[in-house]
Amino acid sequence: MLINCHTYYSLKYGTVSIEEMYAELKKGGHKAFALTDINNTSACVYTLKYSKLYGINATVGVDFRNGTEQQYVCIAKSLFGFKEINEHLNHHLRFALPFPKKAPDFNDVFVVYPFEIASKTTQDLKDHEFIGIRPGQLPKLFSLQSTLAEDKLVVLQTASFRSPKDHNTHRLLRAIDKNMLLSQLPANEQGCRDQLYLSSDQIKRSFSGFPEIIRNTIHLLQQCSIQMDFKTNKNKSPYTASVAEDLSLLRRESLNGIPHRYGERLPKNVIPRLNKELEMIGKLGFSSYFLINWDLIRYAQHNDFYYVGRGSGANSLVAYLLQITDVDPIELDLYFERFINPHRSSPPDFDIDFSWTDRNEITKHLFDTYGHDKTALVGTYNTFRHNSIFRELGKVFGLPSFEITRFQNDPDAAAKDEYGKLIVKYSALISGFPSHLSVHSSGILISQEEISSYSGTFIPPKGFPTTQFDMHAAEEVGLHKFDILSQRGLGKIKDSIKIIQENKGEKIDIHDVSSFKKDPHIKDLLKRGKTIGCFYIESPAMRMLLTKLGADDYLGLVAASSIIRPGVSKSGMMREYILRHRDKTRRQEAKSEIPELYELMEDTYGVMVYQEDVIKVAHCFAGLTLAEADILRRGMSWSLRQKSDFHSVRDRFFSNCQKRGYSSTVISRIWNQMESFANYAFAKGHSASYAVESFQALYLKAHYPLEYMVATLNNGGGFYSAEFYIHEARMLGGEIVPPCVNFSKRITTIRGKTIHLGLSRICDLEKSLISSIVLERSRNDKFQNLRDFIDRVFVSLEQLILLIRVGAFRFTKKDKKQLLWDAHFLLGQNKQKRPAPTLFKSEVKEFTLPKLWHHHLESDFDQLELLGFTLSSPFSLLKNSPPSRLVSIELPRKIGECIQIVGYLVTKKNTKTTDGKRMAFGVFLDLQGQWIDSVHFPQILEQYPFRGPGCYSITGIVTEEFGFIAIEVTKLKRLENQTIEAPSTRTA
Repeated sequence: MLINCHTYYSLKYGTVSIEEMYAELKKGGHKAFALTDINNTSACVYTLKYSKLYGINATVGVDFRNGTEQQYVCIAKSLFGFKEINEHLNHHLRFALPFPKKAPDFNDVFVVYPFEIASKTTQDLKDHEFIGIRPGQLPKLFSLQSTLAEDKLVVLQTASFRSPKDHNTHRLLRAIDKNMLLSQLPANEQGCRDQLYLSSDQIKRSFSGFPEIIRNTIHLLQQCSIQMDFKTNKNKSPYTASVAEDLSLLRRESLNGIPHRYGERLPKNVIPRLNKELEMIGKLGFSSYFLINWDLIRYAQHNDFYYVGRGSGANSLVAYLLQITDVDPIELDLYFERFINPHRSSPPDFDIDFSWTDRNEITKHLFDTYGHDKTALVGTYNTFRHNSIFRELGKVFGLPSFEITRFQNDPDAAAKDEYGKLIVKYSALISGFPSHLSVHSSGILISQEEISSYSGTFIPPKGFPTTQFDMHAAEEVGLHKFDILSQRGLGKIKDSIKIIQENKGEKIDIHDVSSFKKDPHIKDLLKRGKTIGCFYIESPAMRMLLTKLGADDYLGLVAASSIIRPGVSKSGMMREYILRHRDKTRRQEAKSEIPELYELMEDTYGVMVYQEDVIKVAHCFAGLTLAEADILRRGMSWSLRQKSDFHSVRDRFFSNCQKRGYSSTVISRIWNQMESFANYAFAKGHSASYAVESFQALYLKAHYPLEYMVATLNNGGGFYSAEFYIHEARMLGGEIVPPCVNFSKRITTIRGKTIHLGLSRICDLEKSLISSIVLERSRNDKFQNLRDFIDRVFVSLEQLILLIRVGAFRFTKKDKKQLLWDAHFLLGQNKQKRPAPTLFKSEVKEFTLPKLWHHHLESDFDQLELLGFTLSSPFSLLKNSPPSRLVSIELPRKIGECIQIVGYLVTKKNTKTTDGKRMAFGVFLDLQGQWIDSVHFPQILEQYPFRGPGCYSITGIVTEEFGFIAIEVTKLKRLENQTIEAPSTRTA
């Protein structure tokens, strides 16, 4: 009889999860109820799905409120009614409109108005409208009985809390939502204590004098029947006029793609594999899914948008022939069952990456093509994390920031303080609650029916309708997302091609990956780990792995792309893979121990590297069915929601292996390897897609290094900061010059081998000024001097000073101090000047200034402040000479020795040992600009911590493993820089 139940998806109001709600309803003896969260439908899918599990009939709706003021509760009689409710909700959320006092004329929805704001008569109510009464309002009913028809009255017991603790939690959430002290929270901004999950018997006792109201409420719930289908695919289908025509089109376009992919030399197994895939795609009803991706790719190609198709769908030959991906499953012998199998209800994953500059256009195309009513971004929930909720609670209790920090760092202090104990208690309760709705990083839903049939939507800053449920709920319904992602790596490639043509007049075919795979220059970069700036393979860990493997080919890079993932490395199998890769004897020993396992993964020396290896081992080694094997893969790869399925087949895995004669030790070792790495591993096709883009980047770096580094800078860099890509460009032969008003554009440019940093790199320089400079120069040629610049460009004194200090007027051959003097004189008291056309230019008085004091590091310090780095050597800033002249090129001759070397910190990565202690890996530049790698074990890191950016003296033991040189640090000291102490305006 509860028709106004709230979960914690009544954001910053409700306090119970869906499971806790059902448990409370079960305990209370309820046979039917309605979930009606406040202005939200996030919980509806799982509420309906769990109905049979808990044996309680469920219907859903929305509690429409303006703030906390309840307007009416809408309860769906059917799926159509649920759609009506969602459309009403969507309209008001989209335009930020308050909900009216009167609900619209729904066709299949019950509307319940709260007693306190309802009319004093029931005469105006329509058949589907009622007035709801709480137990505490019954005394008021006696005075109105003559004007209220009993058949229009129902029980409206709002159910938000189970206990006083829940109500306290609710009040804290409301205070956080309103950003105010708990003591100042108004009564009208919080729910009453009596908004409890009352039992069925409690409600009956409360309304014992009004049995008609009880009967009305039961009858209302009995008329509601929402049968949501959780078994069928709800994605758009068909793509054409019919499913049969979809499959026919898919076959035709796949066959049309064969000449482009294979030319005249067609491998013999292409047609059989194609027929097998098309048969399975047709059987499972996935033709439309492939065709929508194909249409998307055609649009991208037409608009010259670069893209990379990856995910499990990259294992598909159909996807390769349609140019959705650039990975040939025949060449790589990709495992068909990872891509699709008869027991799989969801289509394969296609993650399609676009340049960060093109992604919004692609998203708009999908919405425009398939309709804003049938297309939506996938929502997600930002949840309260323990540290953040700890601080939020501290603020609503009125504690100062330092006190909150003290309690966070010292649990004993919190336990001794009254407020500290409350914060600890309630932060544990609230941690994990949804805080607010957000947008999935890449998911887009394209439905056959309107999205409102399944969920309400909201409009985030991106401007597209977004579901109120997440990807897991979407998949439960049968809506499978299209993943449209953005990455800067593709932007780098796209811009490089344009820059190469402008600077060298050469056109290149970046899609000629087959020739890149044979390129000796690329092989050399790979083998030596010289991959700075290259997509996915530039991090210190990846450079280390490539060096240890000595991998110089495409297949080696495919494996490395998955081996580097956390699960493989932490399970110890990354090291085992390296050992087997380098040692033939070790491979033979592994094959002899378990030949059946080794043969399944012979290309990776019997080591599980890819996601499909889980399926192979489960199906072929342990004898599980493909359906059970896929359950294992999904259970390992997904969140805890799938863990029940994951554990349901674990026992069968062990029992089957035991029947096949394997020892418990061997079985456990294999299982642990699967469990530890599968949550992070890539599908092989996914890794191969990454490797294709890496090879394209390697080609550009090998043959057009300076142009590629410029593109890297203009696309936000990568793993490292801009300073180190500039350093890399210098090491590759480039001349780097500061921004200049006569040569620089907004972004960084290159002329020959000279790289002009973009004006946008100057800290605090306004975008409008940058645009004005570039536009004026394009119209009326270069600036002659500072006066000419001021006459032609509207600029403030503060902005002009930034340009002078960074050296943007160095073409005038004037000292910065002279320029600053002129700037103050020319702009006068106005501090800025708007250019005005004049027939004659007046003469400007020239001043002869005395010789001013100058420090040789002034320009370096200006660059540090305005660019974030200096264009000269960081070692030139040191107060004293470097304590060692040793450089990294000499380290191979000092293996095992204790050495001292000076390095400029590039980056560090904190991690933990197996026993939970903190350690770190460091990367430095030596005096010659070459890279130094270091290892800092816990005891040393604690004794000699990193002290921020700068130059360091590094003392330690030189180590070597598989050709990779590192320093095991024993002492670390940050070296002191010079300072400019004297005032810069005094005379010499």
